[in-house]
Amino acid sequence: MRSPLVPMRRSEALHALKQEFTDDQDLVLLEDQAELSRCSRDAYEYSPVLTPRLSGCRAELVARPRTVEAVERLASGCARHQVPLTVRGSGTGNYGQAVPLEGGVVMLSTEINRIRNLDPKSGVVCVEPGCLMRDLDRELRRHGRQLRVLPSTWRSATIGGFIAGGSGGIGSVRWGFLRDPGHLLGLEMVPLQVDARRVQLDDVEAEALNHAYGTNGIITALTLATAPSVNWHQVSIDCSTLSDALQLLQSIACSAVSLQLATLLEQPLLEHLPAWSGPEASGHRLLILVAPDGISSLKRMAAGSGAAVHDLGPEDLNRGHTLRELSWNHTTLHVRSSEPGWTYLQMLLPQPELPAIQALKDRWGSDLLWHLELVRQGGAVRVAALPLLRWRGEQQLEALMAHCRSLGAVQFNPHVITVEDGGLGIVDGDQVAAKRRFDPAGLLNPGKLRGWMEQSL
Repeated sequence: MRSPLVPMRRSEALHALKQEFTDDQDLVLLEDQAELSRCSRDAYEYSPVLTPRLSGCRAELVARPRTVEAVERLASGCARHQVPLTVRGSGTGNYGQAVPLEGGVVMLSTEINRIRNLDPKSGVVCVEPGCLMRDLDRELRRHGRQLRVLPSTWRSATIGGFIAGGSGGIGSVRWGFLRDPGHLLGLEMVPLQVDARRVQLDDVEAEALNHAYGTNGIITALTLATAPSVNWHQVSIDCSTLSDALQLLQSIACSAVSLQLATLLEQPLLEHLPAWSGPEASGHRLLILVAPDGISSLKRMAAGSGAAVHDLGPEDLNRGHTLRELSWNHTTLHVRSSEPGWTYLQMLLPQPELPAIQALKDRWGSDLLWHLELVRQGGAVRVAALPLLRWRGEQQLEALMAHCRSLGAVQFNPHVITVEDGGLGIVDGDQVAAKRRFDPAGLLNPGKLRGWMEQSL
């Protein structure tokens, strides 16, 4: 009799796995070639470096569990037959977070999507990972709450995918980044073990699964802090020079107005935005989501800078598009939709920001277009940059990144596939320890956690 932990040939292992779940009503298995291809990719084409590396990666089986119990059975089966398992939400990521590098099974979390509990006093919510952020935020607003931080893909992204693969976004100017203490208050997860059973982790233990690409546990529920609901107001401001726009952005950051979004777009980027994005302008544009009581102060600061203000009215999340769909990675989306030969970078700019911005502009000219976002990092407001880069090959990309580093920028490279190289830059021992505890055979999303691979050498 074959030992359950001795690897079989992949085709035999997959066949045995499928046989286990033939009559399982709560676990749908998909083998259609179109589905296998669709569920094996995300928006990695934003990166000309990742595209050739990831385009050939494909799942051999797609599994769609309908209950947490089905997740437990699937995890047990994959562990027993030594089949890699990659967890996927809506696939709105950009870095190949949920691309199965070694094939195997891709698990769709989208049907595990209940909002389990919302505490009316604290606003703390317990929600399953497949819940769309749009639906979660809508339910929270019915109770006077809202999500703290959202990606620009919030209408289609799942909450589990955002916690596992994201880092910041709309709301980061107020609330910082997802790995900051206080956002993720705990989670329920299923390990990849032969006798897999759900495990409850507190806020300290849960941090190891936050922004870990699903490499060290299958999240089945999240406990999250929320914020009091605000009916954000939309304002766009046009400035004549890039330095004027940056100075106004920093003045707004230092003011007492409550912000949910503060974006700066260099003028040539406006030509790539959709028609609904606002009036044509010859200047550089700020996009602001501000609390209603801050509108008059915002207009006064803009007038003092000689800037033109466009009052776009309250944000209506139930009808049409809003300014949030012009920010963060949606800026890159719109530019690439208009002209595909662009890619991007992500970094925190050194302080003061203008010398670095000007030095890079002088060196790279129109091949580099500035897109800036205000964020809160370490308790202080900082300027994050997601500049658009005209693609002229990897040599140019490496030279530009080296130039940014020489000026003191902290980079979050969107052209790599591992958790560490795209974010922290160093191995997180807690993430590796969690993988050792919950995925001892290294089958969860293999190839994405560098710390695990280095310890296995």
